[in-house]
Amino acid sequence: MKLLIVEDDFALNDGIALSLRADETLQAYSAAEAEALFSEDVDLVILDINLPDGDGLSLCRKFRKYSQIPVIFLTANDMEEEIVTGLEAGADDYITKPFSLKVLRARVHTVLRRKISGQSAYAQGNFFFDFRNMEYTVDGMSIELSRTEQKLLRLLVANAGQTMRRELLIERIWSDQTESVETNALSVAVRRLREKLPGVPIRTIYGIGYVWER
Repeated sequence: MKLLIVEDDFALNDGIALSLRADETLQAYSAAEAEALFSEDVDLVILDINLPDGDGLSLCRKFRKYSQIPVIFLTANDMEEEIVTGLEAGADDYITKPFSLKVLRARVHTVLRRKISGQSAYAQGNFFFDFRNMEYTVDGMSIELSRTEQKLLRLLVANAGQTMRRELLIERIWSDQTESVETNALSVAVRRLREKLPGVPIRTIYGIGYVWER
């Protein structure tokens, strides 16, 4: 996950960054810095509404003119009309201060899951994946994937070009698991994907995780 945090409170900005433990975190403390750092390879923006050189609402509207990257507002404004205004500006979620970092993490994961679920089909080379209908083909031949393999494939594809850490993949894939996950479960799932999808562009980043190469 590549995260952009736009928050002028330096301590809070750092606290969010440490709590979310993204693969890459960009930190901005003003609207101007946020615009300079914003790019299409960012996965999610956490955006304070009250900034020293502008406001997050205007910034979000500007982003929405050319991007659908998820945005979560952070603000001390908790009036119902202000929350509605924030959502109408294009935000995916709205969290009022003070807030729990644990709640923020849960909200971030929920928004990212929605982003992934919105990507219904993917084609690359001889691969075609229809995630909505759970149909996967290689050179036109149908391939059966387990539920775990489908989750893993979708996470990697949705974050193509970015290294996905092992712990993040495990957390996302087995989030509904009540019992502890075996230590080699992720490695086994990756191996099976490679066997079922010959030539699949999953590269191992030793000691860190995996990346779907574009």
